[in-house]
Amino acid sequence: MGEQASGGGRKTARTTKKTAAAPQKATAAAPKKATAAVKKAGPAKTIAPKPPKNESRTALVRRARRINRELAEVYPYAHPELDFENPFQLILATVLSAQTTDLRVNQTTPALFARYPTPEDLAAANPEEVEEILRPTGFFRAKTKSVIGLSKALVEQFDGEVPGRLEDLVKLPGVGRKTAFVVLGNAFGRPGITVDTHFQRLVKRWQWTDQTDPDKIEAAVGALFPKSDWTMLSHHVIFHGRRICHARKPACGACPIAPLCPAYGEGETDPEKARKLLKYEKGGFPGQRLKPPQAYLDAGGKPAPPLGAG
Repeated sequence: MGEQASGGGRKTARTTKKTAAAPQKATAAAPKKATAAVKKAGPAKTIAPKPPKNESRTALVRRARRINRELAEVYPYAHPELDFENPFQLILATVLSAQTTDLRVNQTTPALFARYPTPEDLAAANPEEVEEILRPTGFFRAKTKSVIGLSKALVEQFDGEVPGRLEDLVKLPGVGRKTAFVVLGNAFGRPGITVDTHFQRLVKRWQWTDQTDPDKIEAAVGALFPKSDWTMLSHHVIFHGRRICHARKPACGACPIAPLCPAYGEGETDPEKARKLLKYEKGGFPGQRLKPPQAYLDAGGKPAPPLGAG
């Protein structure tokens, strides 16, 4: 998804054991988690030595799963950050999110969904009119061709319904494995790993795999986790990549999983300076969704973790 799949973390603070310090070096303390949600997740932790290059398979699996558990506490509300109400809207939004932000897509799709609510409607649309709606997302001519072609394929091959099988989804125009897994995981509840740019960057930093091809990354990381974890794992990693573990200036000093990260120190380690690097979307806390589902709101109308999260 684009440099983009609400609620508020309500976890109580918990204490974790500090990692033993290396004999020759004093360890550095990671700061408290920086946002309201992050601060509630736990106190500062001690930075452990980097995992050895010859880390065993068993140790890697344990470290990877612990990272996912830690991120689940920090982001119990992790979710797809594209607004959608049905599989058709989700597949369109995901295709449109290429080379732009989810926030920009969420600002654009209401007009698209209102004018073309079904695949039949969009399949018969005037391309120039669709281009005008999609212009803010960038590459609007190519995206117009994709969404109209996608809609025609749904009408002609699947009776206007978005299929719920990977092998069918990847045959649709503009739909690759990444988009297919976003749809399967979030519209059909079928596990899948979403290998976007954030996911690729973080699993490399964490030394979960040295693969560079998205399909091979998907297979390598998938082998570290139970299949049932795949969809939420993707959300946790992508949330963290957008908010703290940035591409150019990762906020290492504000990172809740610093003790588990082999790449700790590649970014800013000073807690105060790191907090200034934190990025949170402007479309609403804690995600970019402009129209969060009612399940994400508590009785008072405030963000709450989605059902089954955490």
